This record gives sequence, structure tokens and C-alpha cells, in this order.
Amino acid sequence: MKEAFGWIRDIVIALVIAGLILVFFKPIVIQQESMQPNFYANDYVIVSKQAYKLFGEVEHEDVIIFKSSLLDANGREKNLIKRVIGLPGDTIEISDGYVIRNGEVIQEAYVAEQAMSGEMEEITVEEGKVFVMGDNRRVSQDSRSPEVGQVSQDAIVGKVVLRILPLDSIKVFS
Repeated sequence: MKEAFGWIRDIVIALVIAGLILVFFKPIVIQQESMQPNFYANDYVIVSKQAYKLFGEVEHEDVIIFKSSLLDANGREKNLIKRVIGLPGDTIEISDGYVIRNGEVIQEAYVAEQAMSGEMEEITVEEGKVFVMGDNRRVSQDSRSPEVGQVSQDAIVGKVVLRILPLDSIKVFS
């Protein structure tokens, strides 16, 4: 009887710990190519669900997961991974393939290809929203497209804080 109680206690403790972890973190498998060369399809990342509720505000260059209105093959809303380019009040435009934020070309060492093709007239990021783009700009469906548009901060699932798979690419993101 004493041994059974010990097992039950250990299982309950493990379940409580797992539950607490899932309140703060969400594991996600990347299913898109839009963030290459930094994240690839089948990368396994950990998202901090409380990053913006407890630990600060969304910042430029944060990599976020958010709920979109796009649907997957099963008819469910897709979670997308993108990089925050613009915050509320920022002006964003694309000219000669370069992203210009608040009148200055931003240096983007993380993108797959500098000076992508395309233009976008200047827009102002709305209050309560962010402007996001994928690092692989040629294939990314992001705030440039009307299907995604500016992302409501309420739609943000969390901030990517850790890549754990593949094992040779483990990385912590701040």
C-alpha cells in the first residue's frame, strides 16, 4: 500500500509539473519554408506563451507564432511563424526590394536574400497590431498579403525562445 501511494504521489507531481510547463510554454513543429534560413520545416521549437503577458512587450525582430485566418488542409486556422518588422505607429514600406521602417532602411542579416523583389507603398502599423514578414521573403505569406495583413497582438500565441530539433541546431532566442 505504501509503495502504491508513492507511485500515485509521483504521478500526480509529474502531471502538475507538466501542466504548469504547458501554461507557460508550447511546443510547435514548423511546417513552412517562410523562415528559412533560420527555421526549416520540421524544426521543433518552444514558444513562450507568457512572454508578452508577463515579461515585456513585442519588439522589432522578435520571432512569433500567431493564429492566422488561413486554413490548413483540415480546415483549421493555421499558426504561422514570422518576424516582427513593425510595431504600432511604425511606418513600413518596401522600395527597391529593401524594407524601410520609419524612413530608414533596416539591416536584416537574418533574411534569406537581401533586396528582394517587390514594392509596397508606405503604411502605418495600426494600434494593437504588428507588421510581420518571413525571412524567406519570396515564399512568405505575411503582412504584405491581404490574407494575413497586420496581425492583432491578441492573435499572438507567443515568442519563439528555443529550437530543440534538429539536435545539431539547438539554439536559444532572446
